[in-house]
Amino acid sequence: MTDKVDVKKSLDSYRARQGEFRLVDVPDLQYLMVDGHGDPNSSPDFTRAVEALYPVAYTLKFASKRDLGRDYVVPPLEGLWWADDMASFTAARDKSRWDWTLMILVPDWLDGQLVGAAIEKAGAADLRLGTLSEGLCVQTLHVGAFDDEAEVLARLHDEFIPGNGLRMVGTHHEIYLSDRRRVAPERQRTILRQPVVTVTDA
Repeated sequence: MTDKVDVKKSLDSYRARQGEFRLVDVPDLQYLMVDGHGDPNSSPDFTRAVEALYPVAYTLKFASKRDLGRDYVVPPLEGLWWADDMASFTAARDKSRWDWTLMILVPDWLDGQLVGAAIEKAGAADLRLGTLSEGLCVQTLHVGAFDDEAEVLARLHDEFIPGNGLRMVGTHHEIYLSDRRRVAPERQRTILRQPVVTVTDA
């Protein structure tokens, strides 16, 4: 039996510091994914999505340990967020207009057949296995409530990215390092990530 893998420690793309915007090259990674729309605080679809992801994620963990002799810490919940008007993330914060994909990373040694069996066993027909290709990204650590992200995102979108010859592409990405059910809002730790390209590459 090998040591238990924890992606928060082994992958550089899961490291960030509060108050620092850092460029990071994110490798292609595979995830359990489920899509939805609307305010995460009130949408029943959001709650159902979270409740569908975790049983499959833990089924995969146990199958990996039992069948492959490779144990790992179930990675944190992540989310892709977007809207027709991206100002709804910073100025207006109109969550009813948000679209989202909730995700949990699947280690690269687990193949589609094993994942498909876990999804079928859980009866989670809305889940899928997908690969996310982000490449060059800017990320930072936000400590505090989700509703307090707007100021950090405004600095990221309006100052750091254009000020460094970059342009936003792809989808706003959040990695929830804290369990929102157990950690007070003011202490929650969230990595905020934005894929970018250099202006000359755009």
